Amino acid sequence: MQRYLLRRILLMIPVFGLVALATFSMVRFLPGDIVTIMAEEFQYAETVERMRDELGLNDPFVVQFGRWVGDIVRGDLGDSMWTKRPVWEDVKWRWPVTVELTIISLIMQMTIAIPIGIIAAIRQDTILDYVTRTLAILGIAVPTFWTGTLVVTLPSVWWGWTPPLEYKSLTDDLWGNIGIMLIPSAILAVFLGGRVVRMLRATMLEVLRQDYIRTAWAKGLKERSVIYRHAAKNALIPVVSLIGLEIPTLLSGTVVIERIFDLPGMGRYMLDLLEQRDYVPTQSVVLLFALMVMVTNLLVDLSYAVLDPRIRYS
Repeated sequence: MQRYLLRRILLMIPVFGLVALATFSMVRFLPGDIVTIMAEEFQYAETVERMRDELGLNDPFVVQFGRWVGDIVRGDLGDSMWTKRPVWEDVKWRWPVTVELTIISLIMQMTIAIPIGIIAAIRQDTILDYVTRTLAILGIAVPTFWTGTLVVTLPSVWWGWTPPLEYKSLTDDLWGNIGIMLIPSAILAVFLGGRVVRMLRATMLEVLRQDYIRTAWAKGLKERSVIYRHAAKNALIPVVSLIGLEIPTLLSGTVVIERIFDLPGMGRYMLDLLEQRDYVPTQSVVLLFALMVMVTNLLVDLSYAVLDPRIRYS
């Protein structure tokens, strides 16, 4: 296990480097640049070239990339080209918002979707099965930005009520924070939970047809024991893989949800940075998202051995 873990961590280094190179290159393909936006906003076009020199944008591509990577290796995320503030000063209080939104969404998703998927499988081709499959397809089909917009606008039109949109931190107001995070987390959970329901139903049906499950029934074990002790653990392995693959989708979903519900998280921060063409913070934020995805995938791989004792990493 230790050798496998070490190999995976070492493999993350070149992947991290490729993500850094791709991010650094792609943000510069966006139309316009930060100097042009500054010149239009503050109306000092005569100083454009001087500003490019001050910001280092006239340096060769390799020099700019090497300077940024050197800062990242030292643990420095850089400074904003607009505000001159260290990126870490903005990230350290925005990152917990996105992490909290992601964790609550995953908890809600697994708490609701896993039991529904199991029930749909053991009650195959019943009314309950048809209803759950229909709701799962509906959850997948409806995009989060549309659901979030309706949740914010329709209650205000019909009942004069809107979800709380003034963010309160977890440390300052626990229950106020939970009240703010529940609705956006539920929207993300419904969107991703539909896939988990469909996947778990399919894998449960396959597992329930295996010989060892028929043997468990023949021994006279109770249904609860057969389903939860024998079938569910094996059926959950593909679902865990799916949840790991959904982490990037969940993070990208927070970008839209944070903007709709006015949450000061990393997704909204990245949108603001892209609009301002603030290159350095944008690159650093994308790298943080990539690191979170890679760590999550590693944890998912390690969880296989917990779910199935036959799996061993050498």
